[in-house]
Amino acid sequence: MRYFWLLPCVLISLILLSGCGSSSSNSSKGTDWEPTIHETVNNLEGVTMIVKDGKVSTTGLTVTFENKADKECIYGEYFMLEKKIEGSWYQVPVTLDGNYGFNDIGYELNASDVSEWTADWEWLYGSLDTGEYRIVKDVLDFRKAGDYDKFYLAAEFTID
Repeated sequence: MRYFWLLPCVLISLILLSGCGSSSSNSSKGTDWEPTIHETVNNLEGVTMIVKDGKVSTTGLTVTFENKADKECIYGEYFMLEKKIEGSWYQVPVTLDGNYGFNDIGYELNASDVSEWTADWEWLYGSLDTGEYRIVKDVLDFRKAGDYDKFYLAAEFTID
């Protein structure tokens, strides 16, 4: 009689454990990928970010910012990588253990200006597998200290 309750407990445990496995299509290397948090990108009128031709590797890239607007913009070191999986964007998981941060610096992108910025993500994401990716950076439409709007620019690239 004492073992009578053991069978239902084992069955319930097996059912619960079977739900812990991940066979979803947004899984890579056994890690669940979170959906993008950036539904709206590239909506800063007159300001673009594109990946520079020939400047993409599995561990970094160079982007070109172009400001055709009559406004001052500021961008920094922060970026995030996303991968397109079955038509949707997912955040590339960070491989670094523990906390991390970016240098708190502001690069000016003045009206009618063009500038380049290089990202090295091996320290944060490791080396990327083949696929379609995008880099997302925040850019401030800066008017004066404390008076700005934040926008997100994204530039797509492919790792073969």
